Amino acid sequence: MGATGEWSRLPVGRREYRQDAVLAAVLAGGLVVTTFLYSSAGTYGDDQAAWWVSGLMIVANAAPVAFRRRFPMTVVLVAGVAFAATQLLHVPEVLLINFTLFIPLYTVGAWCSDRLRAEVVRWVVIGGMFAWLFIAISFGWASPNALPNDTESPVAPYVAISLVNILINVIYFGAAWYAGNRAWAAAVARHELDERTGELAAERERSAAQAVTIERVRIARELHDVVAHHVALMGVQAGAARRVIDRDPVQATVSLGVVEESARTAVEELRRMLGTLRSEDDDTGAATAVADAPSTEGIARIAALAESARAAGHPAEYVVVGVERPVPPTVAAVAYRIAQEAVTNVLKHAGPTARADVRLRYLDDGVEVEVADDGHGARAARSTAGSRLGHVGMRERVAAVDGQIEIGPRARGGYLVRAWLPTT
Repeated sequence: MGATGEWSRLPVGRREYRQDAVLAAVLAGGLVVTTFLYSSAGTYGDDQAAWWVSGLMIVANAAPVAFRRRFPMTVVLVAGVAFAATQLLHVPEVLLINFTLFIPLYTVGAWCSDRLRAEVVRWVVIGGMFAWLFIAISFGWASPNALPNDTESPVAPYVAISLVNILINVIYFGAAWYAGNRAWAAAVARHELDERTGELAAERERSAAQAVTIERVRIARELHDVVAHHVALMGVQAGAARRVIDRDPVQATVSLGVVEESARTAVEELRRMLGTLRSEDDDTGAATAVADAPSTEGIARIAALAESARAAGHPAEYVVVGVERPVPPTVAAVAYRIAQEAVTNVLKHAGPTARADVRLRYLDDGVEVEVADDGHGARAARSTAGSRLGHVGMRERVAAVDGQIEIGPRARGGYLVRAWLPTT
């Protein structure tokens, strides 16, 4: 059987072939019984077919059903011929042969993917059956006793019987046609549903993979934020201690103390973050762990960033403008991370004597975090492309809360990071 589409219900497996063989055997057994009963009732009288002819017709009607899903179009043509031969040969069976034709007709409509050929084959069989019916009716009308109406009925008896036979055949073949097409439509719908289900499953897998990638980026950003600030501070303080250790041991001791405290803080924040990642608690526990994670550091700790810059030898000032008020935790976390990254950049790039100004402004519709330096020192020259991980991380964090950020050199020297974060 040819197929016009990409999907086909055929071929089927051994289970379906076994079912068809069982169905053919059941129909054959039923045909034996009904043929014997109709023969005993004298259905065709003296014109009744010989027993061996009846046996051959039983096989001819039942056997094709066993192959209905292997060769559906061939089977329906054989079934149509067997159906007609059964009646032409006066085999005494007029009940179950209706099923042995109906089932192949249904099968062509329900299982054949080549819908055009399925339509043509069924029309050929149905057209042949109706042609035979009309020929039989025409021969009947030729009988002298067929059309006269000796009763008070408005329709002659033979005409009434002919109309009933036509109606029965219309219902019979219409039912076979409709049932087959509905079964095919249902199978197509199931196939499309399975495809959509598979696509949704694939999409879930892709979404899960994307979530893993996003989580890895988040972890990388968190590691950058946690480590870069403290490592930069440790580097500045260690350098300062190295330069003054001979002439000012006390100052060197203070600088090394800052190095120690920064290392301890970095290790503690890393431990807390990794503990969150490894958590296998339920949703409530996981939510609590995330709430304690470094990514939720709040605005209150921005002042400590300015203090760490002063401890590293940079003149630093922290100013709060406006009336302090609670802000959403996510906004608070972003504000802290923006300030932390900007202060880290001051320590790493602005120069050893650069001044850092940290400002937090409470506006009507948000908060604004600003970190600026004057760029004094040998390392003041820096790239303004903003393509490094720190700049990318700041832009992504601000975009996540629908904020705005400005990163770049100032006209009068130095560098500026200013982020506006909505609170409503």
